[in-house]
Amino acid sequence: MTTEQSDATSTGPGDEPAPTTEAGRNGDRAEGAAAAETAATATAGSTGTANEAGGDTAEVAGTGKAGTGESGPDRGAEADGGTGSDTAATGGTAEPGTAGKDDKTGGDGKDGDKPADPWTAFGPAPDPVLSRPRRVVRAVGRSVVHEWTLAAVASLALAVLMTWPTLRYPRYTLPQDYWDPSLQSWQLAWSGHILLTDPAQLWNSNTFFPEPWSFAFSDTLLGYAPAGMIGAGPEDALLRYNIMFVLAHALAAFGAYALARQLGAGRIGGAVAGASYAYAPWLLAQAGHLHVISNGGIPLALAMLARGHGWSLRHGYRPRRRHAGWAFAGWLAAAWQLSLGFGIGLPFAYLLAGIVLVSAVVWFARRRRGKRPFGWRLFLADLLGGLVFAAVGALLAVPYFTVAEQHPNAARTLGEIQLYSPPASGFFTAPAESRVWGELHEGARAVLPWHPEMTLLPGFALYALAAGGLFFSVWRVRHRIFLLAGVLVTMALAMGTRFLDGRFTYVPLFEHLPGWNGLRTPGRMMLWTTLLLGLLAAGAVTAFCARVRELAAERVPPWPGPWLRLATLVPLLLVVLEGLNVTPHPVVPQQPAVMRTVDGPMLVLPSSQNLDQPVMLWSTDRFQRMVNGGSGFTPNSQAQVRDATVSFPDFGSVDYLRKLGVKNVVVLRDRLGGTPWEGMLDRPVDGLGVTREEVGDAVVYRL
Repeated sequence: MTTEQSDATSTGPGDEPAPTTEAGRNGDRAEGAAAAETAATATAGSTGTANEAGGDTAEVAGTGKAGTGESGPDRGAEADGGTGSDTAATGGTAEPGTAGKDDKTGGDGKDGDKPADPWTAFGPAPDPVLSRPRRVVRAVGRSVVHEWTLAAVASLALAVLMTWPTLRYPRYTLPQDYWDPSLQSWQLAWSGHILLTDPAQLWNSNTFFPEPWSFAFSDTLLGYAPAGMIGAGPEDALLRYNIMFVLAHALAAFGAYALARQLGAGRIGGAVAGASYAYAPWLLAQAGHLHVISNGGIPLALAMLARGHGWSLRHGYRPRRRHAGWAFAGWLAAAWQLSLGFGIGLPFAYLLAGIVLVSAVVWFARRRRGKRPFGWRLFLADLLGGLVFAAVGALLAVPYFTVAEQHPNAARTLGEIQLYSPPASGFFTAPAESRVWGELHEGARAVLPWHPEMTLLPGFALYALAAGGLFFSVWRVRHRIFLLAGVLVTMALAMGTRFLDGRFTYVPLFEHLPGWNGLRTPGRMMLWTTLLLGLLAAGAVTAFCARVRELAAERVPPWPGPWLRLATLVPLLLVVLEGLNVTPHPVVPQQPAVMRTVDGPMLVLPSSQNLDQPVMLWSTDRFQRMVNGGSGFTPNSQAQVRDATVSFPDFGSVDYLRKLGVKNVVVLRDRLGGTPWEGMLDRPVDGLGVTREEVGDAVVYRL
């Protein structure tokens, strides 16, 4: 059966009804069934009943599987899973026409001369009528073994294994370090807490007192707010963060798998795309940045949008596969991804804007020629979904533009972009967290100015598979060229000002696109390079699996041997192997008891960006207001507080803090060593109107 025939018989949710070609193909069977019905009316007793039931059963057998041709994106033409519509084509194997002929002719073929053949009573029995509980059980059973259920479970299991030991001690440790992950743990906790208690104060967090809009000082992970509504305190915040860390990896693998499958790759090819996207070696250096790891909404939204528009890379546009609901769901997934942060969400938003622009031009051009590539329902779904996405983006952008206006030092400069721009050698250098390449690339990392953001290796196995996909693939040649062009363009952008000084790549975007000057690290554009390389690799692996099936068909019996089956998994195993890590999981400093008793506004000393991030985590019991806070920049007011309190306690510093509104100063005794505040506990407080109290390992000054 050809792909076009498969499309005619397999319909997914929202697809147009399949053409009624079965009627013509089964004309003889229908005639036989009619003859059986005629004979059944002339026969008395249970024989007639049995014949009538047999005719109905045959009819059901001939037409009942026409809708089962698709259980996944482009299932009807997948490369290594077979065609689901083959079942529809061969499902009508019952022969009601034969049964009818026997009933009509009787024993000697003359109508009515002899009684009907008694053996017709042994015709096909009617299908049993299932009760509602049994139908529910059957539906649940089918969903359990469905491709997408298995893909989701496999993605989750792989995420647990590949991020281990993240879930070993999830209430006490954090992956990579406890600086930025502590900040992000606080972000999850704050968004959930404030949305339950006082949503109007979402952007005015308890940190960076007395600054407003402080929640917008860095990417917010606001899309995870529902998780932040569960639990309270630092330990629950750590548990929540570690769970979301694992789930983010699972969603990235699942989303890239869904995109590759929708575009026409087979299952193993899709798995290669998913694993390479979620566990690329360069992402191991980003393990402390949950807003970078949380990228699974990008390929998932693209897969949904492609599904809704009936489009795949392998088969082009197929109107019968359009589904407005999937398109709208894709826009919602894109809006959710944007809510996790503009660091990776902003390039995604501009990509979607470009796709919409191109699609609008194509739509109007074809309408003038009398063709309508999109239906009105799909057009409305895109319109409403696009408005939702734009509204979410606009509402989230307001606080960030306000912060940029109030804090000019928050804006990035080209000098800072140049500092973080990686050289070309970074594309072949792995971070220290890579189990396979970490030690081997130690010398290459040593020459990089800032190796945490410049080790951009997506995997040598992925490079090899993508290179093979340029010459041997299920994708058309022009599509391979487009994918290769995308890889080269995104690599040039990832190099920032290192590629031709960025004059024709990064700098124009930095100067002209709103919000682009807020992106500090060009290397994170490698996310798009990895996704495109994964799609090239998926095309090659899918073609390889198809070739294996052809070789297996030549065997006697025609079944792939164990070595052939194992050969199809080798690319996936190589990609997964390169994603193995040795990421450290340090124990987070325990919350001082004083943080559960002292009221705000407060200042915790010593204070710096890194030291303040665990303090933010410790505040998740009560969320008291505090001057402390860590983000991508330091507000001038916070820098002034730190400078003014180096001599604390003295008259000048105490007066400054009182005017600011600070009521309590907490000094952590075990953190003072090596800081500008070392020795402050030896200074007297006489005549300052300040009381001093020791609480555990901390000292509290009440102003």
